[in-house]
Amino acid sequence: MDARVFEALSVETLPARLGGNTALRERIGDDSNGWKVSEIGDGNLNLVFIVKGDKGTAIVKQALPYVRLVGEQWPLPLKRSFFEYHALTRQAQRDPGMVPAVYFFDAEQAMIVMEYLSPHVILRHALIEGRQLPRIGRDLGLFTARTLFRGSDLCMPTLDKKADVALFSDNGALCDITESLVFSDPYIEAPMNRHTAPQLDGQVEELRRDRDLKVEAQRMKHLFSAKAETLCHGDLHSGSVMVSDDDTRVIDPEFAFYGPISFDVGMLLANFWMSYFSQAGHEQTPGERDSMRAYLLGTVDAVWATFCAEFSRLWQSERNGILYQTSLFEQRGDVLGAEQALVRVLDDIHHEMLGFAGVEILRRILGLAHNADFETIADPDRRAVCESKALKLGRHLTVNRERIPGLAAVHGTIERLYRETIS
Repeated sequence: MDARVFEALSVETLPARLGGNTALRERIGDDSNGWKVSEIGDGNLNLVFIVKGDKGTAIVKQALPYVRLVGEQWPLPLKRSFFEYHALTRQAQRDPGMVPAVYFFDAEQAMIVMEYLSPHVILRHALIEGRQLPRIGRDLGLFTARTLFRGSDLCMPTLDKKADVALFSDNGALCDITESLVFSDPYIEAPMNRHTAPQLDGQVEELRRDRDLKVEAQRMKHLFSAKAETLCHGDLHSGSVMVSDDDTRVIDPEFAFYGPISFDVGMLLANFWMSYFSQAGHEQTPGERDSMRAYLLGTVDAVWATFCAEFSRLWQSERNGILYQTSLFEQRGDVLGAEQALVRVLDDIHHEMLGFAGVEILRRILGLAHNADFETIADPDRRAVCESKALKLGRHLTVNRERIPGLAAVHGTIERLYRETIS
């Protein structure tokens, strides 16, 4: 392969172009003529291939110089694969076994060769089918706590953290996508927006006139762009998680950036709440998925409880950075002071993550990139009913986040909105 000139891979060209790649041959076999290649990329940005040989299987992922969802009229830097590679290596160190192993990275060809996960499926697809995975609450709670704590000034040496902020600050094009598509475009008549019409027209118009909502959405954008606390995954939703009954893996961190600790947590929980509202659209008879709805709320509780418990454990055992130094508290015999500071930090994370969850819900229904949870509901009237209730939750979380005392209150609101849906 000529690494000096980028060339998009295809099913037909991949064996010839990667036949000499040692890392790939070691994993799947030497005979590239016998490799079986299939394209599985169904995302918005990249090419993704499964490559099978006589010894095994691997994934080859390649960035394209544009947004695949839109086309070549929306160019995008190939360097995003560089940030995905570096995010995966850091996540692997901070929570071993929770991301796919990386076998090879080619910066010029914007390509990563990585572990093939089997029998895993995309979490979003499993939730649409009504599968109740037993591990995901705990696994994702641990992953978020460990990666976010260990990538912050609570834990990292300050010079290392500042160098990492400088490195990931160059991922500006993908941050710009989030800043526009998540925090701004849903609240105006942006050209690429879409929603279920005409069913939601009135509600969408009302939301776009909602001054309080727009102000709070911009406050969340302010936090996103200005609060460089930790290395975030940047796009942590149920489509970025692969699951089996006994394993959970997080994938696709190409949107990685330094931002608020609360961002990944809020985006993740929003997707479970959207799944909750979408379940009614996948039922054959009303109430058929009551146990699934209970499971989803229980999963959110498990993610947050595990996150808080693990974050607290790391606070006590790995708080070696420049923030809330032990020299100010424990080393002076002031354990209660350290605990008071922890309570304040977790409280801030809680209220911020509710706001990020709110804007994530709103943008997935009003903006460009929608969720399959709703999109796979064929009947637009049924889909609109589900989406309408989710929009109400999104607005509530965004505007009222600082006055919501805990997840029990959120889940009370969700259950009330669901009952209205089926009344």
